[in-house]
Amino acid sequence: MVPLSESPAGTLLVAYTVGGCLLGCCSGLVPGLHANNFALLLAGAAPTLDAPPLPLGCAMLAAGVVHTFLDVVPALTLGVPDAAMASSALPAHQLVTEGRGREALRLSAAGSGIALCVSLPLAVGVTAGMRVAYPTLSAWPPLVLAAVAVFLVATEATNRRRVAGAVSFALATGLGLAVLDAPTDPLVTAGGVLAPLFAGLFRVPVLLQAVGGAGVPPQADARLGVTRRELGAAAVAGAGGGAAVGYLPGVSAGVASVLALPATAGRDPVREYVVATSGANTATAVFALFAYWAFGTTRSGVLVAMNEAGVPATLTPLVAALVVAGAVGVLGVVVLGDAALRVVGAVPTTPLVGGVLVGLVGLSVLFAGPAGVVVLTTATVVGFVPVALGCRRVHLMGVLLGPLILA
Repeated sequence: MVPLSESPAGTLLVAYTVGGCLLGCCSGLVPGLHANNFALLLAGAAPTLDAPPLPLGCAMLAAGVVHTFLDVVPALTLGVPDAAMASSALPAHQLVTEGRGREALRLSAAGSGIALCVSLPLAVGVTAGMRVAYPTLSAWPPLVLAAVAVFLVATEATNRRRVAGAVSFALATGLGLAVLDAPTDPLVTAGGVLAPLFAGLFRVPVLLQAVGGAGVPPQADARLGVTRRELGAAAVAGAGGGAAVGYLPGVSAGVASVLALPATAGRDPVREYVVATSGANTATAVFALFAYWAFGTTRSGVLVAMNEAGVPATLTPLVAALVVAGAVGVLGVVVLGDAALRVVGAVPTTPLVGGVLVGLVGLSVLFAGPAGVVVLTTATVVGFVPVALGCRRVHLMGVLLGPLILA
């Protein structure tokens, strides 16, 4: 028998998978850009490219998975606050301000890599169970999603933060209702309003908080500060969070991260948080693929693009693309992440942040036309609400959850 990689069809699958990995590296390293954008562009260009659906799907999927690894790099290197503000910063930023950025990169890569390995066999059993439960869940989607929203609010630490979470969710819902179905420039490329919407909600507030900060300080060695047992437990918790949300519409990896939080209250919750949230991000992509295979549902922008391109749910080559993308993702985080820490650490913070913000404005125009700037600005205002009120940013996922619940 000729090995798959040596057959003409296998060679094409490998070539498209590698190309998708490169696209995922690009989207993961550029703030405001997502693999969804590339996937939708590929879906739109498929007739022109005369690309076979299955190899094209491998490229899209590989790009999405590598993105879940690499998006930690700009998250770590951009938006780092002054050291005096480290106690109120995101956990990964706390490690960077302490000179442990290289360690944080490896914690993230390990979390994603372990979660990928755990999720693949776990998804087989979970999908079998979902074949029984899915008809009930799909019959009552608003109630299921409303339960998720209530859970997010209820798991805040204090009543004040719960109220803040509810307010943030409500404002994000209003934004979603106003924006998601709004007409955009018919000449714009794929991506619509989602690019400026999510950039404003999650990227711009963090960047603006970094203006005037000290930036990335010198970084120490890459030694991990957690035991193998703690590392594995946090990554498995992230995989479990991904399993819980991967089959639900409009529920993001951020929600999966919240589900994994109870497992990050150990000896070193900051490091365990980085591992678990990275693992949840990657695991959600795995379980979403199995939902596409088992039920024909599209739980991410990448899968929507795959469906539009007519990609068949042929599990073996798609899982192979996942595995290749995972290996590329781990290597990319370590190599490109260390380089990014060095480069960003040598550049003044304010001009760098200003350049990134200008780039986000440009991407907003590219993906949604002039209206994209309005969406970006409005979303940024809403994105500051959790910061001002002191609750988790995940409530801003109400921008997708809320309209689905009300629908």
